[in-house]
Amino acid sequence: MDKNNMRCNKRKNNEMQWKNFFVNTHKYSFDDVNSVAWMLFDKSAILTVQNHVITRNPRISVSHDEHTTWYLHINNVHEDDKGKYMCQINTAAAKTQYGYLHVVVPPNIDDSQSSSDAIVREGANVTLTCKATGSPIPSIRWKRDDNSKITINKSLSVLEWVGETLEMERISRLDMGAYLCIASNGIPPTVSKQIKVSVDFPPMLSIPHQLVGAPLGYSVKLECYTEAHPTSLNYWTREDKHMIHDSSKYKVVSTPEVPSYKTHMTLEIFDIQMEDYGAYKCVAKNPRGNTDGVIRLYSKCRFVYSRLNHPQRAFAKLMTDRRGWFVSVYSKLKAGGREQLPC
Repeated sequence: MDKNNMRCNKRKNNEMQWKNFFVNTHKYSFDDVNSVAWMLFDKSAILTVQNHVITRNPRISVSHDEHTTWYLHINNVHEDDKGKYMCQINTAAAKTQYGYLHVVVPPNIDDSQSSSDAIVREGANVTLTCKATGSPIPSIRWKRDDNSKITINKSLSVLEWVGETLEMERISRLDMGAYLCIASNGIPPTVSKQIKVSVDFPPMLSIPHQLVGAPLGYSVKLECYTEAHPTSLNYWTREDKHMIHDSSKYKVVSTPEVPSYKTHMTLEIFDIQMEDYGAYKCVAKNPRGNTDGVIRLYSKCRFVYSRLNHPQRAFAKLMTDRRGWFVSVYSKLKAGGREQLPC
């Protein structure tokens, strides 16, 4: 036998077929070949001898083409089928040929060895782990679900991190969100696992306008902005600490914003009367703490409009001054013009 070739083909039914071709001008007859055996060399296991399957593995079978070409069939290939195989022809001088079966396996993330969703305090360090199996060994990379940067530490932020472990120092509310662990090894499909990181912190308040003026009979809207996680319980009170609810007098609204830990609080007061002036408190509470802020509503004079044909002294009784007292003011108004009288 001048030349031996061993091949591996993959069929549509996921059958791996090993062929041993004897290419020679002389064809072996059955008399020339005492027996042909297939072995898994790494495990010293005899698989087949001639037409007989020795192994108890039901996925193994053997066939031949007029005793000159012998086939070893492995159906539904498993990862542990990989290894060195030997075809041996037991003639007077035994002939052997070797081949290696590489079994590729797409990546699979091992949830039991990977991190699950995490809840941490703001300022703590966080370590996320992602383990994957497959052949070849998969590579692991991390990215944020919203494609924003990953903050590794105070001086390093990246769009993508490579490695089984992702460590972040002194995490902040800006780092809250979903992180993707992506495993790939060149064998499709690439797989990923989403890990949500929640960052807990006590409520914080910001108030755009702490002093708000409005005339009697008008309506006004007070507003506060909160940041908290878990989401805070938000409400409004008066100076007597009684909680304000929706009514014909008040409209209370809390609107979630982006990111999810932000909320916009508003209190609308209708048909302002003297007793409505004073302090209003917006309050935010969650399991990590509580905070509040005060907005003061004061009276504000209306504009006085004149459509006089001739200049004259006009008398205008304004609504209230800043102390809540009614006042009377004389002022010279220009014909056809308008003027705001001082309180």
